[in-house]
Amino acid sequence: MAELAETTAMPKVITFLSSLLQRVAESNDLSQQLYPQKVSIFHGLSRPTISIQNYLERIFKYANCSPSCFVVAFVYLDRFAQRQSCFPINSFNVHRLLITSVLISVKFMDDIYYNNAFYAKVGGISTEEMNLLEVDFLFGSGFQLNVTPTMFHTYCSYLQREMLTRSPPPAVDPPLNMARLQKTHCCFNEDESTHQKQLAV
Repeated sequence: MAELAETTAMPKVITFLSSLLQRVAESNDLSQQLYPQKVSIFHGLSRPTISIQNYLERIFKYANCSPSCFVVAFVYLDRFAQRQSCFPINSFNVHRLLITSVLISVKFMDDIYYNNAFYAKVGGISTEEMNLLEVDFLFGSGFQLNVTPTMFHTYCSYLQREMLTRSPPPAVDPPLNMARLQKTHCCFNEDESTHQKQLAV
């Protein structure tokens, strides 16, 4: 069984999502030097040593959840970022936001899932902290958990386009303009069929 887990290919969504979140976090780290940002319960005292890519791979490896949960977790992160614009995603909070959004998406999407204590262990935090993060995330996103098939497809398409922007030189500006030093969120307007970037000034 362990051999089977090791030979399982890593879903592309992990690479796409980690690439996007890495760019957003780095951009907001730079803007933090110019514009003070508020601290939330998701904010760590120091940057985690594990990369976003490796963290997502770790979650996928041990959580045994479907790849679609990572797309739904991305939707939840986006909704949270829109509603909590004073807490932009950065290197100090992205890992806790990720483990929490994946935990919530697994509970909403999958029939069988591990408990909070297991996810806390996978995420490198205590069970008590995992419980607090889950509650804070749910209230912060307004308990908006339903993801329609159309919205799911839209976010999948965006993640695929994100991967294309990694190939230099891009034919058009990337979806998130990193040249502007503002609090950047990977937000989309759910009322429209196309993704739209929103910047909190």
